[in-house]
Amino acid sequence: MNQYETVFILTPVLSDEQMKETVAKFKKLLTDKGAEILNEEAWGLKKMAYAIEKKSTGFYCLLQFKAEPSVVDTLETGYRRDEKVIRFMTVKLDKFSIAYAEKRRAKWAAKVEA
Repeated sequence: MNQYETVFILTPVLSDEQMKETVAKFKKLLTDKGAEILNEEAWGLKKMAYAIEKKSTGFYCLLQFKAEPSVVDTLETGYRRDEKVIRFMTVKLDKFSIAYAEKRRAKWAAKVEA
């Protein structure tokens, strides 16, 4: 199994509840296909560098997971079909990126606990 990181931007017109439901839907899609979710971060409503679909802000979410390559194809198809997703990017992590991600997760966990 490979380790992946996906960031997706949801439309800013969603309520907080709708945003959480959408993130939960994608997490369920991953777990149903046998992926192991390592980390989830909701970065919140952020201003984008340029307007997409006449929107200048969006809800940013990050998911880190271990899965087979076929699961990524299914996930990205789900992103494309969901009208709430403005943009997404999924990358396969190499050994250096995995080490950095682990340090980042530890730092994020310490920040959340404080």
